[in-house]
Amino acid sequence: MSAATVRSLLADGLAALGGRGEGGECTGEFRREAEVLLQHALGVDRAWLFAHADDEVAAAPAGQFRCFASRRAAGEPIAYIVGRREFFGLDLLVTPAVLVPRAETELLVELALERIPPHAALRIADLGTGSGAIALALAHARPRTRVLATDASAAALAVARENARRLAIANVEFVESDWFAALAGREFDLIASNPPYIALGDAHLGVGDLRFEPALALSSGADGLDAIRTIAREARHHLAPGGWLFVEHGHDQGRSVRDILGANGYTNAATACDLENRERVCGARA
Repeated sequence: MSAATVRSLLADGLAALGGRGEGGECTGEFRREAEVLLQHALGVDRAWLFAHADDEVAAAPAGQFRCFASRRAAGEPIAYIVGRREFFGLDLLVTPAVLVPRAETELLVELALERIPPHAALRIADLGTGSGAIALALAHARPRTRVLATDASAAALAVARENARRLAIANVEFVESDWFAALAGREFDLIASNPPYIALGDAHLGVGDLRFEPALALSSGADGLDAIRTIAREARHHLAPGGWLFVEHGHDQGRSVRDILGANGYTNAATACDLENRERVCGARA
């Protein structure tokens, strides 16, 4: 058997991922995934792949790449395979203990930053921090703030702490807490959260990448809104007067979340849409 080249391995990866159309053409998404997996197996960047397309690849990394492609073909998120994901310009470590940071969550960060003046020393909380994505993005963009990041999972907090260490972001404190349970007496100028919001039993939980992500970070009650109800109710006791609460939610939950915020005495409740024009984040003032 002839040795595999970079070019032939990419072709094999595309075939494994199902990335060939009926006419044999490759689709961009699948090609990019194959490239990312091969970069990881070889320890190189994307430019190297193009410059060395006809180079032969040793058996060990070639086998590693084929293993990665098989795992991805089975639905495992690429972020878990390569162990990292970019979020708001930060390179984050990711493990199966945390949700994979998603581009739509960057909207929550952008909205929060609009309420945090660049030089203000405000107190911020990120509830259910997971990999630390939201907390670290806010802390990095607003270095004078003090950010508290909580999670009920010790394993998730370990990932978040390691990300803070690697990125040398020092203005973040990590606390193991089930929402506000360990935060008695703590007050914040802004609270942000990407809580679980998928309904229990939703068919989406059994397909695609979601099958591999932590269930407790995905679903919350019969309508998916139990965690948001808890956060909205309890945040009132931890927000400074005039403070802001921002929560991510499902594309069809905007009106329900605004109703929850209104019922808990918040004002100025509004919903922002993501890049696909789907309702994604609600914000309101205490």
